[in-house]
Amino acid sequence: MRRQTQIFLIGYRAYLIAFFIFLAAPLFAASMFAFNDSMFPALPWRGFTLDWFFNDTEPKLGMFYDQRLLRGLYYSFVIACWVSALSVFVGTCNAFLFVRSEFPAKNFFYIMMIVPLVIPGVILGISILVLASTIANGADDRYGIELGFLRPGLLLVVLGQFSFITTITSLVITARMRKFDVAMEEAAYNLGASRLRVLLTVTLPFLRPAMIAAGIVAFLVSFENFNTTLFLVGSEAPLTITMFDRMAKVGSTPVLNAVSLFLMIASGLLALVTVLVQRDRSTG
Repeated sequence: MRRQTQIFLIGYRAYLIAFFIFLAAPLFAASMFAFNDSMFPALPWRGFTLDWFFNDTEPKLGMFYDQRLLRGLYYSFVIACWVSALSVFVGTCNAFLFVRSEFPAKNFFYIMMIVPLVIPGVILGISILVLASTIANGADDRYGIELGFLRPGLLLVVLGQFSFITTITSLVITARMRKFDVAMEEAAYNLGASRLRVLLTVTLPFLRPAMIAAGIVAFLVSFENFNTTLFLVGSEAPLTITMFDRMAKVGSTPVLNAVSLFLMIASGLLALVTVLVQRDRSTG
């Protein structure tokens, strides 16, 4: 029995090592080629360089001097901020709705809230584009009103990503809300606190860790989204679309590896914040 246990532990550890190597190898390769002094992200190794980050001249134009990539990074940041803010707000409202309220067909609407999460992003993007274009064209043809915000652009990208990311934030915040002890609110009411004061000083502070974690997750999901964004983007292309367009027209260059490494580091830092918030949530 002891020998079988040792064999099992050795096999289990070998599996874990192989699994993490499988996950980390592509990331390591992408990071390594960001420092390769070559025009192509491939072997052989030509020497170490930081040109793909900080060089300001062609042909090795660094990511911090590439205006298209910087614009894409800016648009992605703006979109992710709006999507995360809207998703956290609506997710918090949904948490109150589905935990505190009773209304007909509650379970049905809860399932409908989850449905966008399992629909492929391509289908969501096409559906939102068709709906928005139909409304905009109908308003223009019948009433001569141009609804520019329903045309492909930043606003439509925000609405498209919000349509499924809000499901994630709703689930995270709802799970936290279910653990809330209503007796804390009742105690505050007995001490003379108003409903608004109870909300601001008792309920929302309890939900804050979940709201922060949900906001970070929403930001990351929005920032890296491609499938839905591809069908809704206009001339103001976020970073994922800019990188895809660069790959299609120019091909892969180490500057894209540099961008990938930058995003990996930024995502890792945000993930670390999420872990710290989750720890606070577990001790709260």
